[in-house]
Amino acid sequence: MTQHFVAKALNPITLDTADTEQKAVLDAAQQAVGFIPNMYANMVNVPGVLSTYLHGYAAFRQKSGFSPAEQEVVFLAISQFNGCNYCTAAHSMLADKMSGVPAPVLAAIRAHQSIPDAKLQALYSFAQEMVKAGGKPSQSTGEAFLAAGYTENHALQVVLACAVKTLSNYSNHLFQTEVDDKFAAYKVG
Repeated sequence: MTQHFVAKALNPITLDTADTEQKAVLDAAQQAVGFIPNMYANMVNVPGVLSTYLHGYAAFRQKSGFSPAEQEVVFLAISQFNGCNYCTAAHSMLADKMSGVPAPVLAAIRAHQSIPDAKLQALYSFAQEMVKAGGKPSQSTGEAFLAAGYTENHALQVVLACAVKTLSNYSNHLFQTEVDDKFAAYKVG
């Protein structure tokens, strides 16, 4: 396996070490989730990265038209394909504890097996193929997505999720972000 570039000169930013712009973004993040995840402390080195992530994440959560469980399936599909163990752990915890993803569905996703819910399988496949194919899923995957009851608007919402997860997944790769204690029980890899 090829070793990838890791940021070594950038350090996690805390509320105590943040400049004015970083502090404003971290304050908003802490208000939203109740703590500063390790991922946020790294992303805020460039405040625009974290603020863009937070804005897109909130928009997807609030306006995507997907249920909380479906949202987690999308985020897990993208994070898994991108090989982001941090986001896979975090979204597994959210799926299990907050978003109502059925245990057999989460177990199948984490084991890279078929999902025992046809609609969620179509969603998962579509989200993963969006990333894998650079935004050009196959006709058959798109048709299966629509046949499962999703719309073209939902497809565009998956694009938003891809953008959000690209920011977080790639940042986590760059920093080799350590999984927070809150997500530790869901570590992968």
